[in-house]
Amino acid sequence: MNADGMGLRYFDFKVPNQVTWQPGPFLSDGRRLVFLSMETRRDGPGRPFEEYYTQTPTHLWLYDLDHELLTEIATNERLAVFYTPALLVSDERILVQVVRNKVGQIFSMNLDGSDAREFTRAGEGLPYGLSLSPDRRRVAFHLATPQGYQIWTSDADGKNRVRVAANPDHLYFGTSWSPDGQWILYQDCHFKSDPGHDWSDICIGRSDGSEHRVLTNGQAQWFGAAYGPRETPAGGSNMPSWTHDGGILFSQKIPGSKVPWEFQVNRPDTNHFNRDFKPQLARGGTEICRLDPRDGTVTRLAYSDPPVWDFRASESPDRRQIIFCRAETGGVAGIWVMDSAGRRPRLLTGGLDGKGADHPRWLPTVRGE
Repeated sequence: MNADGMGLRYFDFKVPNQVTWQPGPFLSDGRRLVFLSMETRRDGPGRPFEEYYTQTPTHLWLYDLDHELLTEIATNERLAVFYTPALLVSDERILVQVVRNKVGQIFSMNLDGSDAREFTRAGEGLPYGLSLSPDRRRVAFHLATPQGYQIWTSDADGKNRVRVAANPDHLYFGTSWSPDGQWILYQDCHFKSDPGHDWSDICIGRSDGSEHRVLTNGQAQWFGAAYGPRETPAGGSNMPSWTHDGGILFSQKIPGSKVPWEFQVNRPDTNHFNRDFKPQLARGGTEICRLDPRDGTVTRLAYSDPPVWDFRASESPDRRQIIFCRAETGGVAGIWVMDSAGRRPRLLTGGLDGKGADHPRWLPTVRGE
């Protein structure tokens, strides 16, 4: 859709046996992007997520937005049934998460799937949350290791690794590079006291591992982002993002806030959600804020009275607007936009048939030039 909410259309690829679709990275021309599709999930009642989810067959596709052409990729020399696109390091090679026998690792391969090479090693931990440096020479990622979630950087082929942040008492998650390529942005969740991963602090680290800074305190960022009504719960990790001038957008917790979906500590997690809906116990919400990493200044941008849950904010390529998600307590999310100073917040779409919308992304500005 356009940034004013007009021109909204939904993809309908009509490929047999594909149950869900999600967009991946764009190629450099800004008009072609990678899609991931999944067949019917193999986990479910009696089939735990950890064991069966990655037995689900997936497919990678290249889609041309201008010509509406969908082509399956990564079919040659297939290594496993479960592939997910992690990062495009060029228009010719892609980093793909491959899971075999419940062990995940990243491989670098040509877009057609050939010439697959190990980027991470089997058994060292599950790698995801990848991002590419502005000069396209280095990759940042986190590893879910037996010693905890750690932040790393490496060359685009996986060599010359540097550890940026690691502590067995902290869950360091997600990466993105600052516009000048000097810093990595990530989150720090105190998972031992917050097993549901609801909250985190915002951190930055030098890409060469020489410095690690915690920019917020009190676990101020909404991390787990579980929301939605009882019938259709939703969620997914909520990531902070850089602005073009080196600021950081994040979802700041209103003091004392509690989400309506309560994580069940004493119940085995079989579905990667494991929450009960308790709206009567919910309170507060979150607000989109801008953080200046140089002096720690926090500026409120999106807020509401009564409070709501604002998340997934990102700045437009022309720096004039910010797109984000908003959900009332126990409600579905919609896609909202406001100007870069937080003025004129307005709903763009509540999704197909008003059933909710999430994970908004700006299209690259090179498209159509």
